[in-house]
Parts: sequence; structure tokens; C-alpha cells
Amino acid sequence: MDCFGAKPGSVLNAGRGGYFMQTTQNASLSARPSPRVNRILAALSTEDYERLLPHLEPVALELGRALYESGGQQGNVYFPTNSIVSLLYVMEDGASAEIAVVGNEGLVGIALFMGGESTPSRAVVQSAGHDYRLSGGVLKSEFGRGGDLQHLLLRYTQALITQMAQTAVCNRHHAVQQQLCRWLLLSLDRLNSNELVMTQELIANMLGVRREGVTEAAGHLQKAELIHYSRGRPKLEARVCECYAVVKREYERLLPPVQLATA
Repeated sequence: MDCFGAKPGSVLNAGRGGYFMQTTQNASLSARPSPRVNRILAALSTEDYERLLPHLEPVALELGRALYESGGQQGNVYFPTNSIVSLLYVMEDGASAEIAVVGNEGLVGIALFMGGESTPSRAVVQSAGHDYRLSGGVLKSEFGRGGDLQHLLLRYTQALITQMAQTAVCNRHHAVQQQLCRWLLLSLDRLNSNELVMTQELIANMLGVRREGVTEAAGHLQKAELIHYSRGRPKLEARVCECYAVVKREYERLLPPVQLATA
């Protein structure tokens, strides 16, 4: 089996020492995290959070599920906790490329509070897990109040725009191997666990490259002991292009630090 597997799902485990792959058919959706695992929800004041809490609907998201389609109306936003959602642009011929990745640092559905209601991108679950869904009406009402939530969402949007811009630059100027390192690190940054459920074809779609290119790039990383063996993450960070650091710094600058809330 190649590095990312040929079966419906594989788990990339970035354990204490490094990374290894094991095949699995489905994501682990057993334990439901607290809403405050999400950094935006964790940063809210107690008053603002308790006002939102009754409206936050827990949702288990399976790998490959589309949260919204290109041009479709967005009736809800999603706050990921232990899942990752890719924002994709899909061409007329069906080819696609990832423009951003969203995890526990943010939310999916910025068009709702930005006033556009829809977007030409598509949102697809990249790593299965749990989200909290909030209706667009409640979000707009809370956003209109001003205060913490509005400020957090606007700063998050700025960070997301930075990620989109840096992704475009990276895809144009850097090798597939560097793009893969960036993608792995950004994805792992957005999880509280160290498991990524993925397929080889999904990664190729995310990066906008041929599947064979992913296989070759992953093979190089495996030979360099960046995926299967100990001390994987430091080596990935040493090999990744500058794009990862640019995006990471902007999220750290604009959003509150990670909170390890449990309730």
C-alpha cells in the first residue's frame, strides 16, 4: 500500500515521536468534544457564549461530506472541533483545488455574516469529526450586536484571506512536496488529536495536482523519514516552504491563543 492508502480512508497519526499511516474505513466519531474546543467559541465571554449555547447543534461529519456547494445558499455556519473542512474551487471540467482549510481555529460559512449569502467555493469534510452547527439567522443577529463575536469573526476572516492568498502563491511557486508539507502541517494544527483521515485522491484534489504527484511526493517524505518515523514534525517544518509560517503567524496574531476548555 502506498503512503496514503488506496482504501476509502487512512489515518495519518502524528504521534508523540512522528507520523505513521494505518488504514481505516471510517473516522472515529465516538467522543463529542465541548463547543469550546473551537477557538472562536472559546474566546467569547461567558455571557455571549451562554447566549449562543442553546442554538449550537452538534453534528457528526463524515469524510467527504459537502457542507455547501458552489453558488448554493448557506443557511448555517459550522464551528469545527475535531474535524477539518476544505474550501475548494471547482472548475467546469470537474477539476478542483483547495483554497483554504478550516478546523478548530474558525468556522465554515463566512458568506453569511459578510452579506454575500453564497460563494463560488465548495466546502467538503477533509477529516471526519464533530462540528457545531448554528443557523444563519442566529449568527446574523449576534453579529449585528457588535462586541466580541463580531470582532472575532472579522479578524478570523482576515486570517482566512491570508491563507487563501498564500495558498495561491504556494501552488504557483513551490514544489508538490513542499505543498504537501504545508498541507499536512496546517491540517494538524487544526486538530486536537493527531489523526487525519484521508484518501490519496482527496489529497490530490486538495492540492490541485495529479494523484501520481501525491504518491511521488509522499514517497520522498517517507524516504526522508518525515511520515513514518520519529521526529517527523520538526523535519516537516524544516522542509516546508515559507507559506506555512506566513499563515501560522497571521492566525496567531489575529486570533486568541488556544484554549484547552472542556466545558
